[in-house]
Amino acid sequence: MRIAVPNKGRLHDPTLDLLDRAGLSVENVSERQLYADTVDPDITVLFARAADIPEYVADGAADLGITGYDQHCESGVENVSELLDLGYGKCRLVLAAPEEGDITDVYDLEGKTVATEFPRVARDYFADLDVSPEIVEVTGATELTPHVDMADAIIDITSTGTTLKVNRLEIVDEVLSSSVRLFARDDVRDDEKVGQVETALQSVLTAEDKRYLMLNAPRAKLDDVEDVLPGMGGPTVMDIDADEVDGEGEGAVAVHAVVDEREVFETITRLKEVGASDILVTEIERLVE
Repeated sequence: MRIAVPNKGRLHDPTLDLLDRAGLSVENVSERQLYADTVDPDITVLFARAADIPEYVADGAADLGITGYDQHCESGVENVSELLDLGYGKCRLVLAAPEEGDITDVYDLEGKTVATEFPRVARDYFADLDVSPEIVEVTGATELTPHVDMADAIIDITSTGTTLKVNRLEIVDEVLSSSVRLFARDDVRDDEKVGQVETALQSVLTAEDKRYLMLNAPRAKLDDVEDVLPGMGGPTVMDIDADEVDGEGEGAVAVHAVVDEREVFETITRLKEVGASDILVTEIERLVE
């Protein structure tokens, strides 16, 4: 099975890092390499331009693809489905026009000109709004086109909006929101190996905002501890070889639980209040629910 991934650019390193954390490390990667093996002998990585990946998957050159949702929409392929939102590479495709210009609303563009690297997305966007500008396809420096009389407005990718501000452009509307997704060709979507890859990647995503918490507590305080630590399906409780914890002489237990990262600070404070001790918090590499 082949997975198509970006061969360069801002999505390349995060994608290889995600595969590594999911247990699918890519072996012997070098520049200008087209293919690479992974630690799984049945899975090969294909390096391609991010914009070409949907077509590679649709045409059968790859079974799975990792690329931006914006690239998928622009490709227009119909036999490729999204499996997972991988959560990185977030950006927006926006309609922007010169500051203090005549274009303040999308309907001001009727009969005007819009430059973009995403002509298909642009046409669909304007068709939905029943607006008919001329779409000019460009291959770079889109933000310059309004200043050299090539276009009245642009549709372009932005992450922070800084480039637009530098070029004296302001956002008129958001066309779509994008992030990196995992895609599969429809005829292999139910394949067992595809399911294994999806599960591996999902396990990394699930673990990202979770922490594994371990502690000791007097058995007499277990109910109070469990009230603080509902965990995923409830905490795991084990007897430990100790007669007492913090002076309590009724036996002791070890308690393990998975908690949300944002709740760790408050949870530790409450656990100390109810008598827990030896509290240890660790990161989780992967979590299969």
